[in-house]
Amino acid sequence: MQQRFVGPSGLRVSRLGLGTMTWGKDTDEHEARDQLVAFVDAGGTLIDTAAGYTDGRSEALIGSLVGDVVPRDEVVLATKAGIWRRGGERTSDTSRGALLRGLDTSLRRLGTDHIDLWQVHLWSDDVPWEETLGALDHAVSSGRVAYVGVSNYTGWQTAQAATWQRAVPGRAPLVSTQVEYSLVNRRIEHEVLPAASACGLGVLPWSPLGRGVLTGKYRGGTPSDSRGASRAFSSFVETYFDEHSRQVVEAVCRAADGLGWTPLEVALVWVRDRVGVCAPIVGARTASQLKVALGSEGRTLPPEIRAALDDVSDPFTGYDG
Repeated sequence: MQQRFVGPSGLRVSRLGLGTMTWGKDTDEHEARDQLVAFVDAGGTLIDTAAGYTDGRSEALIGSLVGDVVPRDEVVLATKAGIWRRGGERTSDTSRGALLRGLDTSLRRLGTDHIDLWQVHLWSDDVPWEETLGALDHAVSSGRVAYVGVSNYTGWQTAQAATWQRAVPGRAPLVSTQVEYSLVNRRIEHEVLPAASACGLGVLPWSPLGRGVLTGKYRGGTPSDSRGASRAFSSFVETYFDEHSRQVVEAVCRAADGLGWTPLEVALVWVRDRVGVCAPIVGARTASQLKVALGSEGRTLPPEIRAALDDVSDPFTGYDG
């Protein structure tokens, strides 16, 4: 698998990342191992998780596998902080104390002495952003983190944070932003992508398959074994059951038929090769599903197909800020 630098930094990652949002819950240890083996065998290096995924079980499961399935120094461990589960409730806290305590917990779960890419999971108006960014500086200066980034920031938030980090001597520069980006959600092209480009941040798209909708599996209804049929993820998936998304999915499926590809490959390659993108993060329910995504490595969309998909998924349709 090809490797890419994240922004102008020296951090190199595989151009496809392994998402682990459901590891430790819907994805058990055996399935997780199979996925990690398939990913590493294909040349993948970037493993993405978060402290808030499955109450920390995702990080713990990764920690139990890295070192066994693959040497620690052959993968890039990326995790996020700022979203937690407390008393069964989801909460956010981007204060310096919470972030640094969370970092120590993540290190213990992952079974490592450093995290390659540590990201603030979300922006919070409850905590001064200077305090939040100060926690990133301390994490890097203490040697517990190599590179830092942000996630789910708007365009102005991205620009403000990145500019502050580069303007003040001694601060750790942001190298990445992780945001949702797919053929059914191109809103980041309005402000986030230009901000990332201007500030030298690499883009790590999450949900590049439109929360599974772009695979075409929901065209005839909701499969009983899909995330769309689960209580936890149904509303998450149904966001893209609207008419515009349906038209995009149909275009993807037509392109796939003409190319002899799967719809998944068409949608994934489209995102992977967008300007500024480093590595889409792909989460799969099974190792066999992941292998389909990994099979896209040698694919390149013909210019006329890319142009047609660009047109039908026009990002100015339904722009909401």
